[in-house]
Amino acid sequence: MPPFSGCPIETDRIVLLCGGMRDRMGTTIGAALGPRLGSTGSPGPVRGTPESPGPGPGGPRHAPAQQPAAHQPGPGRALARPEEAGYGRPALALILIAAFMVVLDFSIVNVALPSIERELGFGASSVQWVVTGYAITFGGFLVLGGRAADLFGRRRMFVAGLLAFSAASLAGGLAHDAALLVASRAVQGAGAALVAPAALSLITTGFPQGPRRTAALGAYGATSSLGFVAGQVLGGVLVELFSWRAVFLVNVPLGLLAAALAPRLLRPPAPEPRPAGLPASRRLDTRGAVLITLAVAVLVFAVSEAGVVGLRSPTVLLALAGGGLAAGGFVAAERRHPDPLVPLGLLARPNLRRATALMALLGLWNGGELLVLSLYLQQVLHDSPLASGLVIAPQGVVGFAAGFFGARLVHRLGTNRLLLLTGAAAAIGFLALTQLPASGHYGPALAAVMLVGFGTAGTSFAGMVTATEGMANQDQGLVGGTINTSRQIGAALGAALLPAVAEAVSHGAPGVGGDRAAMLAGALAAGLATLLAVGTGRPVLAAWRARAS
Repeated sequence: MPPFSGCPIETDRIVLLCGGMRDRMGTTIGAALGPRLGSTGSPGPVRGTPESPGPGPGGPRHAPAQQPAAHQPGPGRALARPEEAGYGRPALALILIAAFMVVLDFSIVNVALPSIERELGFGASSVQWVVTGYAITFGGFLVLGGRAADLFGRRRMFVAGLLAFSAASLAGGLAHDAALLVASRAVQGAGAALVAPAALSLITTGFPQGPRRTAALGAYGATSSLGFVAGQVLGGVLVELFSWRAVFLVNVPLGLLAAALAPRLLRPPAPEPRPAGLPASRRLDTRGAVLITLAVAVLVFAVSEAGVVGLRSPTVLLALAGGGLAAGGFVAAERRHPDPLVPLGLLARPNLRRATALMALLGLWNGGELLVLSLYLQQVLHDSPLASGLVIAPQGVVGFAAGFFGARLVHRLGTNRLLLLTGAAAAIGFLALTQLPASGHYGPALAAVMLVGFGTAGTSFAGMVTATEGMANQDQGLVGGTINTSRQIGAALGAALLPAVAEAVSHGAPGVGGDRAAMLAGALAAGLATLLAVGTGRPVLAAWRARAS
């Protein structure tokens, strides 16, 4: 859930924004990106990239050094797309604001659950549907949302997702009925499933592969890490100063503003030549979309319910069986479809497979850790929701910094070594948290949340670089949907597993022993990610330096 190294840009266009928005958005958020993404919002020339052949079978692997690749079409090679020159700071700031808002909604609702339960008459076991309803549709529609962005336009899906998310947030904030609130949360999740992969693919197609894309991905990862933890603090502030409704209504102006600015700041993509082997007219694989959405949604439901009714519950077992059947049917359908929703050959790529596994492990430890720590601080140390959020806040701040400096770390260490470093940092942080104090308001062990924050943000950033490295533009939305889906499934699993470990060790009563055991489970997940990083294939560093030189 968790949340930038220099490259000058030549000025050849000026981005005009209404009402001084460029000064406010570009300066406040984009200023930090300036030294790394360039001092203006204008695109610059594109270098040839040795790792990116043209779309045709005869595309050259190396562009002549004396001219930009955009002027060297060659046989079978297309002219560079306009967005390959790179978005400017205002456009990137807009994408980051949208990503922040979507991630924020994972955790901002948690602290409001007791108030929602009292006012709307939720049962103690049913109030978790406010969280589960969002998780099911978000996880279920991510792959579909990513492919829809590839086929129907990333900007179009980005705006559609923001509008759906904002409308659902308004409905949730005004809800006076439990069923309406859960339904609005489900629509929120579906909107977020359009926004998240579209935002990531706008970055990976809007910046050429190399240092600038790496820096932009670092900004994306930093924002996501900050948003996931900031929800704990902001949720506490809004609930204490206003009411639980504010945690929904705060999304409305942000979402509408982002949707209004997107057509101005995010240029529509130029038509891209059809790669060899693809049908002339591409349509969404409806059967594959239904099956994969059903499989992921049912799996997220089963994992979420297991934490409430137990793994051996008939409901959970039936859901797991149904999800398995849907997944098997999806694989069989994709093998026979001429234009599949998810090309199985793409999933066979080692980089994407390993990045997907890393994201699942990251989601597991991050989703479970924040929930267990929040309960520990309130039930064991008897802190208020706001005080609990402030204790966890350093994790987000460190994660934000790790994302910003991720590009420099990749340059110095390489992606493999960075994954090893961040996985080990998270594991060490969790081991320190196994010494949580039984009383008091703060202890040295809680400072370990900063190590966990660094490990989480760094692993997320390096995982995204690994997953998107060398992928064709027409598949970037699918890649974004895939790695976000794996992280969401991992988060649902962690939110069920770590509290279950704590409850089993403490025999159902709040106690520090169970929370320490849950932190040990998080350490095991981070340790497994560290071991997985050992085999993440060739480092990206050599290719990165070749493009930078």
